[in-house]
Amino acid sequence: MREIINLQVGQCGNQIGSCFWETISAEHGIDARGSYHGTSDYQRERLDVYYNEIDKEKYVPRAILVDLEPGTMSAIKASPSASLFKPDNFVFGTSGAGNNWAKGHYTEGAELIDQILEVIRREMESCECPQGFQLCHSLGGGTGSGLGTLLLSKIKEEFPSRLISTYSVLPSPKVTDTVVEPYNSILSLHHLIENADSVFCIDNGALFDICKRTLKLPNPDFVHLNGLISQVMSGVTCSLRFPGQLNSDLRKLSVNLIPFTRLHFFSVAGAPIVSKDSEKYVNSNIMELASQMFDPNNMMTACDTRKGKYLTAAAVFRGRNISTQDVDNQMHLLQSKNSTNFVEWIPNNIKTSVCDVAPSGLPVSGTFIANTTSIKGLFQRYATQFNQMYRRKAFVHWYLSEGMEEIEFTEADSNLRDLLMEYQQYEDATIDEAVGVAGGDDGEEDDDMGKEGEAGEGKRAPSFLFFLWG
Repeated sequence: MREIINLQVGQCGNQIGSCFWETISAEHGIDARGSYHGTSDYQRERLDVYYNEIDKEKYVPRAILVDLEPGTMSAIKASPSASLFKPDNFVFGTSGAGNNWAKGHYTEGAELIDQILEVIRREMESCECPQGFQLCHSLGGGTGSGLGTLLLSKIKEEFPSRLISTYSVLPSPKVTDTVVEPYNSILSLHHLIENADSVFCIDNGALFDICKRTLKLPNPDFVHLNGLISQVMSGVTCSLRFPGQLNSDLRKLSVNLIPFTRLHFFSVAGAPIVSKDSEKYVNSNIMELASQMFDPNNMMTACDTRKGKYLTAAAVFRGRNISTQDVDNQMHLLQSKNSTNFVEWIPNNIKTSVCDVAPSGLPVSGTFIANTTSIKGLFQRYATQFNQMYRRKAFVHWYLSEGMEEIEFTEADSNLRDLLMEYQQYEDATIDEAVGVAGGDDGEEDDDMGKEGEAGEGKRAPSFLFFLWG
């Protein structure tokens, strides 16, 4: 068993978390009461990764639901899937965080953290071989950002050998209008850089554009956005939930996607994404799926992948009777067409992945996970907005009144700017720089190698990878 504990924090985190559980429960043949009605051994073989079996044919999600106000918890308890969750795993306060990161991190959140950790310890004790944690939260509000990052640091301190993967929803003025979002985002990213092992970045602005442009929805709401998020979360976790050869746990996934420790922020995309009116006119074959997955307009992060370079990537194709030869050919063709979007010091090594279990309601689907330097454009946007306000110390007093020190603002901003420089460094690196010894004598080789050693990781990077299981 390689169990994962799911943490969903704040209103956004609980909404996308609940949608995620509904999606994967349907894929595994589990109804709203937790009873198993599956028809395939594949559905049941690795149920223990995300579920506890409490009785014969009865399963409970290994989920901990957290918020600083009771409203979100009441909504979940009143939903059709209320009986799916364990009542003892609902942990909530009464006052809320008021869109204030410091309130969620230092005052209201700090009062609740011991209670949350006690529930986590109880879940960990019931696991035979836990592999890590999965956190769903947003960065724009107060609870998901403040309490969410506090929880990350506490878990890292208490369970240092366990991996932490986060699904972090980044804010956008197209969807919300919280004025202090830049502060909350920068402070949260500072902790995600240091304490998270992998971060799947999901941008509300990009989701909003997909709903308007591709799905043709005139007035998209959070139900539509959460549906897109749960679709890609299902695809990302497919390799963890169903039997396979590679990427069968969080550590393997991280090792294959993260070339350098701090560069663990991923962009994700899902396919097919089509409007209801166009469904009957779309041929969901491998070529169409691969084309959509590579399309920058389908990225759920508001960054143009054409303005950066891929470091690593993984693609998941799901469905019966998918030809691995077709997948190989299509991915090779797409990489050839987009060769300028790959760092030049990557060997031409592409692996494809196929999973026989299709998502509910679709014959085939695809999910794309990219570690691309273009994500720095998204972070640059937040850094610019942050500095525009912080230069005049606007709204800072609300954070300081909760016990936060002003130096934390400058430390967070500095850490993010260092990350931006690292992304730029690896984007600009050439193949000669990566090798570091081409055409030099022994003294020059030693000199180059010494410089690489001082940089920590040097310039080595893995191949652009597509992983295979099934």
